[in-house]
Amino acid sequence: MKHVDIPKLLKNAKTIAVFGLSAKPHRASYEVASYLQQNGYRILPINPNQVGNRILNEYCYASLPEATKASGLAIDIVVCFRKSEDIPEILEQAIVVNAACLWMQLDIHNEACAIRAEHEGMNVVMDKCLKIEHAMCLAAHTRHI
Repeated sequence: MKHVDIPKLLKNAKTIAVFGLSAKPHRASYEVASYLQQNGYRILPINPNQVGNRILNEYCYASLPEATKASGLAIDIVVCFRKSEDIPEILEQAIVVNAACLWMQLDIHNEACAIRAEHEGMNVVMDKCLKIEHAMCLAAHTRHI
């Protein structure tokens, strides 16, 4: 996999689709999405079981294409809170909407999808927590001020 400049990626991102976002506050997906929202990112909840509901005051969509069509927003990062075997379907949707980055959270690995996503021009981050990476970037930035 190619090296991804995570600080640059996070600095330039505005809209993050959270695939598998739970409405339950104790779940990791909710915690991470809430943190991202509090740090200025627009989140797009993607969860077919929650369509029509609001999670973190954002309308929940069934798919990435539905989210981009309804919101009119480009997706900078698709962060995946689904099992590794679900990544191919998510990748197909990410390709359709021309997402800039496919981010697989901790313990989520799919090498074949990572290679395909890179081939499609996406940045790929695998087995890393977006919240932790963002917090580390903030801490590093604070030390340099």
